[in-house]
Order: sequence, then C-alpha cells, then structure tokens
Amino acid sequence: MQFNLEKSIGEWFPFFGSEIKADGEIDYLPPEKDAGRVCIRIADGQTMEAIHAQTRTRKAEFALNTKTRQMERVPYIDQTPEQEKIERELIWDHVIQDWEGLLDIAGKPIPCTLENKMKMMNIPVFARFVGRCLTLITGGAEEKKAALEKN
Repeated sequence: MQFNLEKSIGEWFPFFGSEIKADGEIDYLPPEKDAGRVCIRIADGQTMEAIHAQTRTRKAEFALNTKTRQMERVPYIDQTPEQEKIERELIWDHVIQDWEGLLDIAGKPIPCTLENKMKMMNIPVFARFVGRCLTLITGGAEEKKAALEKN
C-alpha cells in the first residue's frame, strides 16, 4: 500500500440530502442522480496547529492557589470573535477541498471558493452532509457506539 505523505487528498462523496424527523433523528436520503459531489478531507493535527497559530493567542496569568497559598501560572487561550470567525473559515476551507455539479437556484454552477463554502455551510442540509461525510471518513465512532449499545 502506498501513501502520499506530501498532500492531503480528500474523498469524493455524491451529494445526499437529509431530513430531521419528528423525534429529532436525522434521516439521510440516498444520493439523487446528478446532484453533484463534494471532496471532503479531515484536518490533520499539523493543519489544525497552523490554523490555531493564526487565530489564537496563548496567554498566562498568575493566580493564587487557595490550597497551597502560592501564586501559580495559569495558561489560557485568548481569541476574539473575529479570530473565531477566521478559524471557522480556515477549517471549512481545508475540509471542503472541492466540489462538482452543485448548482445555484438559477441552475448555474457554484464555484468552489471560500466565500461560497461559507455560504453553503449556512445551509443546514449542506452542513449536515459535510458532517456526515466527516463521520464516514473517520470511521463513524458514534455509529459503532450505537451498534454496540443495541447488541
């Protein structure tokens, strides 16, 4: 088995819709013909470290430990609302690598740009689709847990 260690290559998923049932469960629908497809990849540790370096500031303060009565250094991460927004954008820009066949309401192809990725992630059915694809890529730990509980 050969692996490409230089580039993170995503997996292509045919777009499938979803519905939220009355009990709150999500029902994933089969892919429709010509519904388009999306290339999804996970954000590895190195990618997340690079994103955090751009969007978070590490700080520390000294606080009194009431048990030991000594001052202790307490580290924390400082992040502004703007930095949080940028972090989300960087993560989704990485995770959604590309797409084909996604059309706007007029039937025109939607270019796979950062701006359009953010607009698409505000559409619940698309956000659920991306979340489901990430679950499938990572092995569906939640589904495995549910199957074990069922047995």
